[in-house]
Amino acid sequence: MSPIFRRTDRRTEKKKPEDRLVTLIGKPGCHLCDVAQGVIEKVCGETGAAWEKKDITQDEELHRKYWEQIPVVLVDGAQHDFWRVNEDRLRRALTA
Repeated sequence: MSPIFRRTDRRTEKKKPEDRLVTLIGKPGCHLCDVAQGVIEKVCGETGAAWEKKDITQDEELHRKYWEQIPVVLVDGAQHDFWRVNEDRLRRALTA
């Protein structure tokens, strides 16, 4: 079949780590959130992935959705981990 007529399934396309976004959802004064941030900073620094931090106390939707799970880690908007972040698992998610 000609490449012109082949469909590409965007869900299976591999993203480069630098095209990924890790989001940490937590709150001030949360020890587990601080530990999670350290893991995220390390892995994102190694892989080149971008990351952001969101305060659950400043966003009603995040509060409603994740309050009992913080810290919560999203990769490209999908929930990846909560409570504890596994460094190797996060690295695999960003490089797979």
